[in-house]
Amino acid sequence: MSEQATSSLVDYLIRHYGSLKSRLSRVLGSSDLAGDALQDTWLRLQSKEEEETINNPAGYLLRMTVNIAIDIQRRQSRSVSLDEINEVIELADPAPGTEHIVQARSEIEAVLRHIERLPKRQREVIYMVHWDGMEQKEVARRLDISLRTVESDLKKAHGFLVTQRKNE
Repeated sequence: MSEQATSSLVDYLIRHYGSLKSRLSRVLGSSDLAGDALQDTWLRLQSKEEEETINNPAGYLLRMTVNIAIDIQRRQSRSVSLDEINEVIELADPAPGTEHIVQARSEIEAVLRHIERLPKRQREVIYMVHWDGMEQKEVARRLDISLRTVESDLKKAHGFLVTQRKNE
C-alpha cells in the first residue's frame, strides 16, 4: 500500500473512529472487542507496505477490522477460562500432606530401630546394599566374606524386618 493510501486510511480511521466503533460494536456484539479490533487495525495500517488502490475506505476498514476481530475471538477462545483455572487450582496437591509425612517418618524410625537390633554383619550388609547402593559382590569384597554369605545375611535381615513390621 502506498504511503498516501496508508495515510488516507489512517486519517479516515481517526476521523471516523466513533462511528466505526459503533457500527462494529453492533456487528460484533461487543464494544470492547470493537475497540481492540480498531486498535489492531490502526497498528496493521502503520506496518502495511504493499501498494493497493482503495476505492471505498470505509468498507475496506470495516472488512479489515471485522477480520481482525475474528482473529481476536479465535485467540481468546483458545484461552483458558477463569472457571478452568479455578478447577486446576482446586486439584489435590500431589505432595504428601503433613499427616503422611509424620507417618512416613515414624515408619522410617521404626525400621531403623529394628535394623539396629540386627547382628552387626547383617546390619552392615543392609546399610551397604540398601543405603549405599552397593552391589552384593562389592559388599562381599569389602567385608571379606563370600557372596553367598551376603545373600544369606540379606535374606535373614529382610525376614527379621518383615516379622517385626507384622508384629507392630
